[in-house]
Amino acid sequence: MARPDKAAAVAELTEQFRDSNAAVLTEYRGLTVAQLKQLRRSLSGNANYAVVKNTLTAIAAKEAGIEGIADELKGPSAIAFVTGDPVEAAKGLRDFAKANPALVIKGGVLDGRALTAADVTKLADLESREVLLAKAAGAMKAKLFQAAYLFTAPASKAVRTVEALRVQQETADTAA
Repeated sequence: MARPDKAAAVAELTEQFRDSNAAVLTEYRGLTVAQLKQLRRSLSGNANYAVVKNTLTAIAAKEAGIEGIADELKGPSAIAFVTGDPVEAAKGLRDFAKANPALVIKGGVLDGRALTAADVTKLADLESREVLLAKAAGAMKAKLFQAAYLFTAPASKAVRTVEALRVQQETADTAA
């Protein structure tokens, strides 16, 4: 490849590193083209999966200010540049790796911090943002309901006491 082409490739990779929320580095040795196409389709909403050259990627990562990823750039490498929810992309990669053991997750970067393969797995084990927000909303709603019940309890107790006194008075008047 000519020198200007390499410079353009490094510039493009640097831009992708800067524009993405996270990046997950994988080794794709043993996967067929059809399997790679399937992986790209499954990640299309959250990430862009691209086969990269290790030397150019190391240079681009350094230019983007990302440390710790150059050590993992060995063998045939591909990177999922995550632009959407990092948890969803990590889940997609983890699930695909379970179905296709030839895909190996080597590590990644999240918000400029290097991740190990175990960290990516932990990220994939998290629930999605929507589920976490729904759980938080449900917890807040339950606390509000509990507070409303607590505020109305003395009034309803007073009503029940007055009603019991009225019934007792009617019974006493009837007996007399």
